[in-house]
Amino acid sequence: MVLMFFARLPMTMMGVTLTMYVVSVLGRGYGAAGLVGAATTLGSALGAPLIGRLIDRFGLRPIVTVCGISSTAFWIAVPHLSFTTLVVVAFPAGLLAVPAGSLARQVLTALVPTPHRRSAYSLDTILVEASFMIGPAAGIAAITKLPATLTLSGIGVLFGATALLLWITNPPIRSEDEQPTVLAGPRPPLRDWLSGQLIGTLFVAAGALFCLVGTEVATLAALRATGETSWTGLVIVVMCVASLVGGVIHGAVKRSLPQAALMFLLAVLVIPVGLADQPWWLLALVLIPTNVLCAPTLAATTETVGRLAPARVRGEAMGLQDASTRLGLAIGSPVVGFAIDHTSPAWGFVASGVGALLIAAIGLLWHRKRTTGHVPAMASSASASA
Repeated sequence: MVLMFFARLPMTMMGVTLTMYVVSVLGRGYGAAGLVGAATTLGSALGAPLIGRLIDRFGLRPIVTVCGISSTAFWIAVPHLSFTTLVVVAFPAGLLAVPAGSLARQVLTALVPTPHRRSAYSLDTILVEASFMIGPAAGIAAITKLPATLTLSGIGVLFGATALLLWITNPPIRSEDEQPTVLAGPRPPLRDWLSGQLIGTLFVAAGALFCLVGTEVATLAALRATGETSWTGLVIVVMCVASLVGGVIHGAVKRSLPQAALMFLLAVLVIPVGLADQPWWLLALVLIPTNVLCAPTLAATTETVGRLAPARVRGEAMGLQDASTRLGLAIGSPVVGFAIDHTSPAWGFVASGVGALLIAAIGLLWHRKRTTGHVPAMASSASASA
């Protein structure tokens, strides 16, 4: 967990550091910076399941070696690239990024017995929150106070160092009990394990991240509308602390709500946040209930994916979870931003909640359709034998 915490830190620095570099050093606008970020996000979303599949097949060390070299080379080269070249290489760089998030969940699933996995996933989610509290702030401080070449190359060195540590420690991606079965059996076809329930889980995960990023955008817009942007950092800290508390509670209790219920509450509780103009301190308070459900929803998603995916394809399944969350992030920001631009910040909170519910509803309907319209092969064989 400590190792994966540090492996995530350079990833949390990427977005804000690239944005500040493109805007401040290259003299481009925020739209141009968003183009670079979108290329990186799209590459990582498409690459996560591919990298996971390769880890399933070849093991951790060779894939981490390739990804570590790629990420290090990209960040060391960034200060020497033109904007056009940067946009072009951002996609393959995202495609070959070290999959710290999905890899951490895969390793935890291998190391932790089933009855204790919810607690482990909750602690991992808490550490994710902590990394997002530290990483972006450190990235902004570095890019504003240090030479851009030193900052960007430093991020590359961090990627290389964490990849080297992963190579040295080589944490297990399957438990000792799973290893003989996995090595003996063939890889199950995609249609056999990518069930309706798993697809529904991925949609719910995308909806949750849509809601979270939309809430952040709406919060920034609300503070700007009331002229209280100086309190943004404190409000964000309150939101993160609320999520940490929720993660502790979710991991400590013997039984918790399922993923769909947690995500439903997450989305519903954010809808009324912006119904009235309010000072920053009141906005921070009314954001607490929805943010308390943030870490539990993410932990429950990992728990569900880990339970549904066979050990042989767990890396690919965790990669699909990463892809779904990144797509939710990529969609949420522009959609909620559009709603705010054409209405008000209050409707940004509404758009965050309603949009998340719509995405989750698509997944749950898909699950229901696959469940009612598909008879598993094992059940058909059993019926024929009977």
